[in-house]
Amino acid sequence: MNNPNNPCLFCNIKQSGSVYENDLAYASYDSYPVSKYHCLIIPKRHIKDYFDLSNEELIACNKLIKIIKNEIIDKDKKVKGFNLGTNIGKISGQSILHCHFHLIPRREGDVENPQGGVRSVIPQNQHYKR
Repeated sequence: MNNPNNPCLFCNIKQSGSVYENDLAYASYDSYPVSKYHCLIIPKRHIKDYFDLSNEELIACNKLIKIIKNEIIDKDKKVKGFNLGTNIGKISGQSILHCHFHLIPRREGDVENPQGGVRSVIPQNQHYKR
């Protein structure tokens, strides 16, 4: 099995595939999508996680997130929501140690009970009562 960290997969835009890019970041559809049109937004500079982003890189990523979000909605009218997140460190599930954001389209009925959203990273804490 190839190690996506040696060399870093996300440092090679051609290998990762780019659907949009700007000076500081690019967007690529996920090779292992959680849902159709699951996209990654990746800063071009090799940094390990969100906390190492410069303000300019954060803005560049945010611009791409909004472009991709609109493109996904144009392509698929069934998309009614999104999960947006980043894993920071191996313990959180980060497998490619180059900062990246997941933009995951959500459709009604894609899970039985979506309550809690990103809280499902620890399944027993996803659902809660008010």
